[in-house]
Amino acid sequence: FHAAETYIKRLIEKGHKVAICEQVEDPSQAKGIVKREIVRIVTPGTNISQQSLDDEKNNYLMCIFANDGSYGISFVDVTTGDFRTTSMDSLAKVRDEIFKFEPAEIICNDAFLISGMDFDYLKDKMSIVISSIEPYHFDEEQAEERIKRQFKVGNLEGLGLVDYPMGVIATGALLGYLHETQKSSLDHLMHIEAYETSEFMIIDSSSRRNLELCETLRDKQKKGSLLWVLDKTKTAMGARMLRNMVEQPLVDKKKIEERYDAITTLTNQTIVREELREYLNPIYDLERLISRISYKSANPRDLVSFASSLEMLPYIKQVLAEFKSPLLTKINEDMDPLTDITSLIRNSITDDPPLAQKDGGIIREGYNEDVDKFRRSRTDGKKWLSELEARERERTGIKSLKIKYNRVFGYSLEVTNTFKDLVPEDYIRKQTLTNAERYITQELKDLEDLILGAEDKLYALEFELFSSIRDQVGAEVVRIQRTAKAVAALDVFASLALVAQRNNFVRPKINETGLIDIRNGRHPVVEQMIENDMFIPNDTYLDNHKKRISIITGPNMAGKSTYMRQTALIVLMAQIGS
Repeated sequence: FHAAETYIKRLIEKGHKVAICEQVEDPSQAKGIVKREIVRIVTPGTNISQQSLDDEKNNYLMCIFANDGSYGISFVDVTTGDFRTTSMDSLAKVRDEIFKFEPAEIICNDAFLISGMDFDYLKDKMSIVISSIEPYHFDEEQAEERIKRQFKVGNLEGLGLVDYPMGVIATGALLGYLHETQKSSLDHLMHIEAYETSEFMIIDSSSRRNLELCETLRDKQKKGSLLWVLDKTKTAMGARMLRNMVEQPLVDKKKIEERYDAITTLTNQTIVREELREYLNPIYDLERLISRISYKSANPRDLVSFASSLEMLPYIKQVLAEFKSPLLTKINEDMDPLTDITSLIRNSITDDPPLAQKDGGIIREGYNEDVDKFRRSRTDGKKWLSELEARERERTGIKSLKIKYNRVFGYSLEVTNTFKDLVPEDYIRKQTLTNAERYITQELKDLEDLILGAEDKLYALEFELFSSIRDQVGAEVVRIQRTAKAVAALDVFASLALVAQRNNFVRPKINETGLIDIRNGRHPVVEQMIENDMFIPNDTYLDNHKKRISIITGPNMAGKSTYMRQTALIVLMAQIGS
């Protein structure tokens, strides 16, 4: 059981699905064989184990519904609650979305399997597990019902899904699959976002690969990619959000300018920005933590880390209040200091609780009268035992008499064989060892019942209280997720501001006339790889009239590809908001 995580990780990486089977009733109350059930099925797209997930990358499960050349796509990261859907009209666009989000697992209907997609490439090169699920998941009425139930709405209008009929079917099928495999209420999936691919710059899969946005072509490493240059984030949530921004540059001038304003503000105020980054440093991965709380798999230490992360929020809000940029103001408004949750955890759970949830030592003294009472009888029990030991030595004259405890036999009086003849009549023999014998008396039996009874009750009560505290925190999922997104956004903008300042980046002027005019352009990644500032900057001028096209000539290794790629990357960074 303790090694299960490691084996599950190996099986998942090989593309298998793993059923977790557990006892579902209390052995002490069960009659006959204890009932067991499958409590969860772990699949590559629904894995929530910390060990096997990359903190800086979302772990997406994608559902694709194909029908007569139209496609519905829905994808979710169950570890963060990120849930999106869209509809499309071509297989090429579907392929670009798969390359953009790199899901760990794709589920689909049978029609998609014969659509002509290159599944070998997806399986072998991208390690995506692909499987078709039963047709009943794709029933339109049932899909709508599932969505209404999950997001607690009366119709699909409020969720903005009405214009995405194919997306609705994909989303309903995805929810059906999740409920079937996760066997939990999935309370942390509270929000779904419908998006249009036209909201973002269209980057086809080969451009994405060749521009090395998030990983290099040769060894699939982050080092040497654009993300490697831009990512100086302090939190896992920020790292994931920045990756998403790099994968999906914007095409709306107003939104891009808003990002510029936020980054300009943070670039100009170095000291304040560094102070903010100091506060961001200790913040734990709130998004993944709240989903573990919803799954009821968070342990006491997770909650303590959670509280210490939340303690940073009031300080961050205080600093943010000074800024006037609209985006930073919005981040400040979205960030809830969550002081009630911090106090709840701080008042109830000890600063250094054990990892195991059922071994006691979790609840802080003074939080619950019964816990304190049981604890006292446990500590007093030790005192009572040593008093009894002293009395029995006195009474029997056996100098080596000791009270011993063992998990099978409980407490007993141990007498070495040399003093065997001094054992009084009222001792009842319990166990024989090679050089000693163990006995019990009525008084010791009564003490044992009292001490062990208190211990069992204490552990059970502590676990019950911990579960209730965890559920109270879980009930605030909407506030926590909104705050986590705000923290991530602040982290991203602070990172982009730091990089801009260090690398002498400038704020672009955006135009909508098709003009690209770059003075002294530099390849953001290559210049990092070259020592002592040897990178030679170049200008680029392209427009929609006479300068539609440039022909670049020159010998091998003269920098033609670097120059072409740098033009693309500069435009891309400009549209990310960098």
